[in-house]
Amino acid sequence: MMENISSMWIIIVLVTAILVCIIFLYSKSKFNSLRSIPSSKSSCQLPLGTLGWPFVGETIEFISCAYSDRPESFMDRRRRMYGKVFKSHIFGTPTIVSTDAEVSRFVLQSDAKAFVPFYPKSLTELMGKSSILLINGSLQRKIHGLIGSFFKSPHLKDQITRDMQNYVQQSMDIWRDDQPIFIQDETKNIAFQVLVKSLISLNPGEEMEILKKQFQEFILGLMSLPVKVPGSQLYRSLQAKKRMVKIVHKIIQSKRNSGMISTVPKDVVDVLLKDASELLTDDLIADNMIDMMIPGEDSVPVLMTLAIKYLSDCPAALHQLTEENMKLKRLKAQNGQPLIWSDYLSLPFTQSVITETLRMGNIIIGVMRKAMKNIEINGYLIPKGWCFFAYFRSVHLDENHYDWPYQFNPWRWQNKDIISSYNFTPFGGGQRLCPGLDLARLEASIFLHHFVTNFRWVAEDDRIVNFPTVRMKKRMPIWVKRTEDSY
Repeated sequence: MMENISSMWIIIVLVTAILVCIIFLYSKSKFNSLRSIPSSKSSCQLPLGTLGWPFVGETIEFISCAYSDRPESFMDRRRRMYGKVFKSHIFGTPTIVSTDAEVSRFVLQSDAKAFVPFYPKSLTELMGKSSILLINGSLQRKIHGLIGSFFKSPHLKDQITRDMQNYVQQSMDIWRDDQPIFIQDETKNIAFQVLVKSLISLNPGEEMEILKKQFQEFILGLMSLPVKVPGSQLYRSLQAKKRMVKIVHKIIQSKRNSGMISTVPKDVVDVLLKDASELLTDDLIADNMIDMMIPGEDSVPVLMTLAIKYLSDCPAALHQLTEENMKLKRLKAQNGQPLIWSDYLSLPFTQSVITETLRMGNIIIGVMRKAMKNIEINGYLIPKGWCFFAYFRSVHLDENHYDWPYQFNPWRWQNKDIISSYNFTPFGGGQRLCPGLDLARLEASIFLHHFVTNFRWVAEDDRIVNFPTVRMKKRMPIWVKRTEDSY
């Protein structure tokens, strides 16, 4: 028996060694072919750079830098050697990396004939082929346009303002001064409930808690190994998504059966159900509602958490922000008026704080696209089939664009037009610009207003982790004390 096991192990080792050699030789030949792409009639050439080691490329060094306090060091080192646009090989694919705002803008504004979205395999498995993140052409433009228009509507902003005020108040009412408050957890809970309400009109309760639990399992698979077997994280995440889709399907069917699709849409499901297109099936709508919950876990709560982190480290900014918000609070109290969404967005220094938080925090470090044909940009060649990585972080922290880029300085944004700036793209750009960017600002403005006008606090030491997603290592613990002017 033992001899049989030993023999089996020898065979396994030999087979493994042979497979490794085959993979190495295949990768080497593939890399050699990549290094010597036939020149076209054009004078454009591949950007300078290196493809690194066979098979792994430069992925290991990229990830090593990503876990450090300066994740952009991988890009910055190569930018100094090769220029703002260079070639590399990361995450299993040859890649053109851009830290040039103008080149990145050109790619992001291109249509699906030139570039399509590119994501890790585990993420594409979880999103599915019908996800707004992956589809292209007229269907993508239709869904993006419908959702974008709804997210910009004053009706939804009124609703989100009321919901955000209620959930913030409920959360802050139970905060105590004899135990730490974990801002990252609090903001995630608030933002998720607000977003789910705007997507599917689901209120807090048992079903919301079930959805939240399944969602936590779902997002663990976004950056997991692409192994879809029972017991793997990707498999568990796919099962969790199926259970969430069932909840959304139930809501969709209820709306259809009861004729609850109102003339003025209450949520994104209403918006999509009102459209007569046969392409907008219930399955497509349900799948996309789950995918659109991701910002409620990632982008918006991280924005609010990082703002508290930066304000804790910058007393002058905190003082000016507090004064501005207290002035608004007293004015509204004197007039006997409730705060509305336009009040929150009218505070110029608060908006500067949010903008600076987006610049320094780089919640979205960049976006990836796949070239559908040979593309020439500013003298560079992007070969068909290669990945293009627009790396925003290096642009946002470039001293050529921003004085003292690693210093939190909200005053740099005063009297400055950010809409037309190529050097500021915290929400992406082009045809796939995040449709919820205005709502993210609104939610952050509401949270900051209620927080600084009700509390003083002391933050514990914590640090920002940048990979695989931006977050606080200790979940941003603070000790709070209510102010005399609090509600």
